[in-house]
Amino acid sequence: MPKHHIFATSFAKVYPYYVQKAERKNRTKDEVDQIIYWLTGYDQAGLQHQIEQENDFETFFAQAPVIHPNSSLIKGVVCGVRVEEVEDPLMQKIRYLDKLIDELAKGKAMEKILR
Repeated sequence: MPKHHIFATSFAKVYPYYVQKAERKNRTKDEVDQIIYWLTGYDQAGLQHQIEQENDFETFFAQAPVIHPNSSLIKGVVCGVRVEEVEDPLMQKIRYLDKLIDELAKGKAMEKILR
């Protein structure tokens, strides 16, 4: 089965859309970054490096310092897909990130988003 095209998509190209989605709902870039730090273990320098290198999602998650152990607690539907039922580990991580950004844009408190 061929890889999904999102795996080869540059994280740097998608990142501004995460920020825009949050800002449209009066949330901040810092909150988006905080979610990414929590999920992936990146710090500010590591995230900036990933953006500058224009790494794809596959590399972005492969190089992540640590996926948060509570990420498996992320449940719900994003883009019509139940994240806890996604079988491909990389796709599931991408959906986790999408779900967290959705929760932020929907006004959920950071304490609830960062389980």
